[in-house]
Amino acid sequence: MSWSLKPYWRSALVVIGAALTLYLSYSEWRQFYPATAATGWEVQVYRDQIPMVSALALDGRGDLYISQELSSGKGKILKLTADGRLTEILAGLSKPDGQVIFRGGLVTGQEGGKLPVLWLRNGETETLFEGNSVEGIATDGRVLYAIEDARPGRLLRFNPDSGELTVLREGLDDGEGVSLCPDGRLFYTEKRKGWVKQWQAKGPDIIVADGLNAPGFVQCTSDGLWITEDATHLARVLLLDTGGKLQVILTHLRSAQTLIPLAAGSYLLAEQGRKRILKLEQRPT
Repeated sequence: MSWSLKPYWRSALVVIGAALTLYLSYSEWRQFYPATAATGWEVQVYRDQIPMVSALALDGRGDLYISQELSSGKGKILKLTADGRLTEILAGLSKPDGQVIFRGGLVTGQEGGKLPVLWLRNGETETLFEGNSVEGIATDGRVLYAIEDARPGRLLRFNPDSGELTVLREGLDDGEGVSLCPDGRLFYTEKRKGWVKQWQAKGPDIIVADGLNAPGFVQCTSDGLWITEDATHLARVLLLDTGGKLQVILTHLRSAQTLIPLAAGSYLLAEQGRKRILKLEQRPT
């Protein structure tokens, strides 16, 4: 009886081995397949070897602020100057994420739990308010908007002049990104829901994009609303253009994070899964 079973076991082992080889090959392909830009766009590496790169913010002097989203007080904020020098300017943070330039300083959240949102300016750090895993931050120059990557999470508005903290939405499911457009429209993401919503002062919020793969960051620019997917594999950068069409601009990314404008038709993107910042440019027509 045992001898008659041997050929079947051999066949089973061959099938299992082939399936395992196929799976490993596919996993390797997903990991190393290069980022691919849509027609009319091109992508290149801007800076690499930055572990856990996440939030980006560019000031008026050309200095780029970069967060390293490390937990348990190991998180840092780095500054990349126009001449290529990279220096540490703030340490001791827990998953720093969400950054904006605000009134001559830098505001950053911390996703590592119930922690303060910080304002770094003139070499000093000031606590603005406390949130629960604050990830996305946006501003119009007067007030700050923040979203909590928690379950349940909240969409917040903070007035630094009065110290008033207003809850705009609560009960969110892993909110990650928030962006304010020049015309006053406010957008936010819920990662687990796979959608992007437009906040409404009255009535229910409007879903503007859904069926996405872990949408994380949103950024409103003159091109439209940019959306990045915080997925480990096959993440994308999408653009909801001014005509309401959702375009796929970049594919085959690993944990795409913040996208910010660098110049007209040019953007910087943090790709956390590959420890680098990419430069995305629209080709001249």
